[in-house]
Amino acid sequence: MATKPPSTDIDETRMHVSRPKKVAVGVPAVLHALQIANEQMGVARSVQTLMRVNQKDGFDCPGCAWPEEDKRHMAEFCENGAKAVAEEATLRRVGPAFFAAHSVEELRTHDDWWLGQQGRLTHPMLLEEGDSHYRPVSWDDALRIVADELRAVDDPDEAVFYTSGRTSNEAAFLYQLLVRGIGTNNLPDCSNMCHESSGSALVETIGIGKGTVSIEDIHEADLLIVAGQNPGTNHPRMLSALEKAKQRGARVIAVNPLPEAGLMRFENPQTVRGVAFGGTKIADRFVQIRAGGDQALFQAIGKHLLEAEAADGGVLDHAFIAEHTSGFDAYRQAMADASWPELVKATGLPEKTLRKIGEEVRTSTSTIVCWAMGLTQHKHSVPTLRDVVNVLLLQGNIGRPGAGVCPVRGHSNVQGDRTVGIYEKPAEEFLAALDREFSFRAPREHGFDTVEAIRAMRDGRVRFFMGMGGNFVSATPDTAVVEAAMARVDLTVHVSTKLNRSHAVTGRRALILPTLGRTDRDRRGGAEQRVTVEDSMGAVHASRGRLAPPSEELLSEVAIVARVCALVFGGGSSPATAPVSHGGDAERGLPEHGEIEEPTVTTVKTAVRQANNVPQADWAALEADYALIRSHIERTIPGFEDFETRIQKGRTFFLPNGPRDARRFATVDGKARFTANPLEYPHIPRGRLLLQTLRSHDQYNTTIYGKDDRYRGIHDGRRVVLVNPKDIQNLGFAEDEIVDLVSEWARPDGSLEERRADEFRIVAYNTPKGNAAAYYPETNVLVPLDSVADVSGTPTSKAVIVRLERRA
Repeated sequence: MATKPPSTDIDETRMHVSRPKKVAVGVPAVLHALQIANEQMGVARSVQTLMRVNQKDGFDCPGCAWPEEDKRHMAEFCENGAKAVAEEATLRRVGPAFFAAHSVEELRTHDDWWLGQQGRLTHPMLLEEGDSHYRPVSWDDALRIVADELRAVDDPDEAVFYTSGRTSNEAAFLYQLLVRGIGTNNLPDCSNMCHESSGSALVETIGIGKGTVSIEDIHEADLLIVAGQNPGTNHPRMLSALEKAKQRGARVIAVNPLPEAGLMRFENPQTVRGVAFGGTKIADRFVQIRAGGDQALFQAIGKHLLEAEAADGGVLDHAFIAEHTSGFDAYRQAMADASWPELVKATGLPEKTLRKIGEEVRTSTSTIVCWAMGLTQHKHSVPTLRDVVNVLLLQGNIGRPGAGVCPVRGHSNVQGDRTVGIYEKPAEEFLAALDREFSFRAPREHGFDTVEAIRAMRDGRVRFFMGMGGNFVSATPDTAVVEAAMARVDLTVHVSTKLNRSHAVTGRRALILPTLGRTDRDRRGGAEQRVTVEDSMGAVHASRGRLAPPSEELLSEVAIVARVCALVFGGGSSPATAPVSHGGDAERGLPEHGEIEEPTVTTVKTAVRQANNVPQADWAALEADYALIRSHIERTIPGFEDFETRIQKGRTFFLPNGPRDARRFATVDGKARFTANPLEYPHIPRGRLLLQTLRSHDQYNTTIYGKDDRYRGIHDGRRVVLVNPKDIQNLGFAEDEIVDLVSEWARPDGSLEERRADEFRIVAYNTPKGNAAAYYPETNVLVPLDSVADVSGTPTSKAVIVRLERRA
């Protein structure tokens, strides 16, 4: 039976510690998932809902982006997927009475767990300037407020539009069209804070910002290196793929500062072996690297391979290097110049260990490197990932079975959102296609990424903020700065399924627009609608919710955006009913694509404000039939040809991927590029620690499902800092002592900035000396806004210099 939401926040005084686990999933994971599902949904609804997760006739899991195999299990979900579904399909409700009982000031005092546990939002809510409580508002009035504010901005760049990775392809495509129709590319998204470094490195080196492998490649690999990733918590279904690879003879190397249970042993609850015979050992080798030492590791592997080639030959794929790559000689020289003692110092690993890892790569017939935030959230993340690509290129491990790059995405459609246009730096080809399809001129000036958007809000250069899903305030770095920045905005608008902290940290006025979730039935235009998503490996498939929505007041994301478009742009003509022109720009009254002069910023902003330079579409028709949106996507974005047919009956199709499909590389010279990257790694001052922020097991991004991190042995609490026992002793502290964490960041001008997070319990843990770890969002306050990765601008949340300070 479903239970009531909690009445109090997490009581950190009840926190206790047990031994970390050495095995993941198994029966305990099933029982825990069912417990949470029952608390949120009740037994009958849990069974009804969970049996639809990731099924061909069901809905895509709102959790991670790990792909499904063509043949599905009856229970095609993991523990954290079940938690995500339970949170969305919950029977708990947050309606007008809740907001009447709780002021915004009170909501700000609660922790993220309490806020998220209150349930689904049911009505549009408005917070007027000076008011203490949200009040209900009609959809017409709410959307009119949005449209009026957008029309009132003096400059389109005074508006910012954030996107969460759960937004469907259809809603995201319409959303970016709204934004570009207004006249800006201010489309920051959650990718800016996670895999932007991956995209930056991969586009430069192999010509595409995505991975190059399929789920079948994972199964066929001879060697899998899983670096800076914890699949047991963040992508549990990946463990099934690793298990299958192991059964076929693959070796797995786990690279991480912390030992993670999911990469030690996996008890698959869907097999007899997993339930009764101890499961499967996953990692053949655990490489406990110092945080931020990954670039040095891959340089060490590359150096070893090149030395082995020089000694004995037969290591490198010379034909591949000659035909498909450039820059090899410069890379070879850089690795010859690399110092083994420096590589040892950067990784914290003996040269003998580094060479053993290099030997495993040398003897592999096909290698895949998988990674996540542990590699992407450092100042030198982009060079690190370039060096990952370098190692793979040496042996031709791109574009053949069982080999390639595998950045493992988080949110279930974060990659799809980027594909359909959620990007602050869009390509000219994409914008030109939008121009042709919707008979307007999209802006060309690059917009704000997430960090740039926060800076602009902080500096008073943003009047309007809209969040399509997500929890912007809790997801971003430098919490105090973000909260102050949001307060300077005239209107903040959040399209959300559940209550979160961003609803309590507002602009002068604020709107909450409740929307349908993945599990909800979406009926528009007299028919049930479906949406599509793209998984972490570039495969697109449909998703259709089946549950009755929690309120008749909810609109889908598509409906919300379409109605705002109609209010801002007017009805326009209907490309869906009018003949579709394929005659080029001139036929639509625009300059020929090849003749378009690059306009100045001023002329772009002036043009987009003109009434005749808005996207032309029948917005009501698009709201009523999502297939019409897919037809626009099909005509705008390569790879979506015959879109509607290819998603029928649960089918999945792969988008084009040049490196994977044909060893075709859309780089500056048409070849995969070796790069020579100076070695970088963190230098930790004496008496300080390097902190990485991470998730607990009862957590997905900023959504806190529960109070435990049972794999790491943390129970009933979250404000802990994991520290090496020798560091605890050397720094003069004791285990279980309560301390404040104070981050120290040296600005480029040499001045030192400090930030503070209070009352964390020291827990002795198996982490490299000099390294520490603690959960976000509680520690986001310690991450400086201006401490970002070179090139990508990703916050350096895995590399925060901190000192422990005894409580006064």
